[in-house]
Amino acid sequence: MKTQPIELWLSLAVSPFLLSYLALRSLNHWLIELGQESEELFRGDRLPLLNIPDQLPVNSDQIIQEKSPFAP
Repeated sequence: MKTQPIELWLSLAVSPFLLSYLALRSLNHWLIELGQESEELFRGDRLPLLNIPDQLPVNSDQIIQEKSPFAP
């Protein structure tokens, strides 16, 4: 039985479509992974800066004891 030209062209056209589908699926997975990794990398850049004084007040022991609910 002789193969029809349409069947031949169809069989030749299927493999590039399958390969491109697999390549795009792999690229999609890779881009998602890249996005998640970059989000983890830049997570600390968006945190607010805390204003922590370099020195404690003169009566820092008294202030800490007065404010602490667990102080004896």
